[in-house]
Amino acid sequence: MEADLGERALREGTPLLDGGQATFVWYGDHAPRLIGDFNGWREDTALDLPPVAQGIWARTLPLPRDAYIEYAYSQDGWHLADPFNPRSVSNGLGARNHYFYMPDAVPTPWIARERGRPHGSLTRHVVHADHLVVGGERAVYLYRPPVSDPSPLLVVLDGQDYLRRARLPRMVDNLIAAGRIRPLALAMVANGGQARYVEYACNDSTVSFLRSRVVPLARAQLNLVDLDAQPGAYGLLGASMGGLCALYTALRAPSMFGRAISQSGAFALGALGSDPVVFDLVRHLPNAPVKIWMDVGSYEQLLPANQRMQALLRQHGYDVTYREYHGGHNYSVWRDDVWRGLEALYGTR
Repeated sequence: MEADLGERALREGTPLLDGGQATFVWYGDHAPRLIGDFNGWREDTALDLPPVAQGIWARTLPLPRDAYIEYAYSQDGWHLADPFNPRSVSNGLGARNHYFYMPDAVPTPWIARERGRPHGSLTRHVVHADHLVVGGERAVYLYRPPVSDPSPLLVVLDGQDYLRRARLPRMVDNLIAAGRIRPLALAMVANGGQARYVEYACNDSTVSFLRSRVVPLARAQLNLVDLDAQPGAYGLLGASMGGLCALYTALRAPSMFGRAISQSGAFALGALGSDPVVFDLVRHLPNAPVKIWMDVGSYEQLLPANQRMQALLRQHGYDVTYREYHGGHNYSVWRDDVWRGLEALYGTR
């Protein structure tokens, strides 16, 4: 039986999937330890792979059948490649993680390139913002949908990542063509590197930058709906710190941004031990006419903070749709889930 594990690993690749179980297999004189979404990537709780035969080590984990999982092997603080799993993805920090989908999970179909399907156009711009952002300027990628009528605008934080890693313009093309969402324009705003941890942390300079620099650029370059006729027609999208900033900005400027998609919003400040000020906005400001989508992974440290935020929003009468999925904190799951938020806030039904 144990030898069969080795043969299966060579034949099928790893991890070996059997219903709701994933088995990780390692060949060698010694086995590294296993870390990933399932243990919060903590080295101090890394999982051992017990020996199952001469030179073969294995560990079986029960996992939800619809989970998407990223993982790595760890030895002496270094990450090792899984020689039986060629599937890897950038972790956004200069390294790569292995990944797999459990049997009932699939990548989003909405980023496939479809021949003959209308597609929008994409242009790159540089916005000069003086003191409003670190460094004084940001790149902004504008997406024009393949229609002639005016469209609402979605401002996307960490725009370069949603462009390259989530393939958001292609997804919007496909959703529009399928009649799942109304035509939607995008302003994808590049972040400022390490400065994003300041600029996205409920920062009114960022709110001013989006309102006074990014939106005017989009209005000048794209055919957008009139906010005077449709107050709050624009929206915001962001993940992690960007998800926090998206909700904060919408609450600060609801007449412009009447919709917010927050993916794995950073509604906890970690070692600081305090809630970000967005909690106080929800508690103490009059209810703003903002429609909100929140999603978060069940393996994230940010899960409790997102649960508290969605409960607080509901308590104060906000229109919020909340979803938990079986995944971690990464662009693959944000990419696979964001179409749901787009459909919830810009759907045709």
